[in-house]
Amino acid sequence: MRRSQDQFNVLRKIQKNPDSSQRKLAEELGFSLGKLNYVLRALQKKGLVKIRNFQKQKDKVNYIQHVLTPKGIVERTKLTINFMKRKKVEYDELRKEVEELRKRYQK
Repeated sequence: MRRSQDQFNVLRKIQKNPDSSQRKLAEELGFSLGKLNYVLRALQKKGLVKIRNFQKQKDKVNYIQHVLTPKGIVERTKLTINFMKRKKVEYDELRKEVEELRKRYQK
C-alpha cells in the first residue's frame, strides 16, 4: 500500500507542476532522489508518466519534463478514490470512538 501511496503523491505533484526538477519533486515529497527515480521509472513502465528530455536553446542545459498520460490521469483518479474511501473509514472509526468516550465520561 505504501508504494501506491508514493505513486499517488508523485502523480499529484507532476500534474500540478510538470516542469519541476526531480530534485525539487524529491524535496517536496520528502523522498531521496533515488527513491523518486525508482517511483518515476515504475510509473513510466506502467505507461502512466512520460519523461521528456529537453535542451534550453541558449545555454544548452538539459532539463526534464514529466507529463501524465491519459492512462496516468485515470490511475491517479482511481488512487484518489481509494484514498478517500480509506480516509472515510478512518473518520467513521474515529467518530465512533469519540462518541463512545463521550458516553462513558458523561455518566
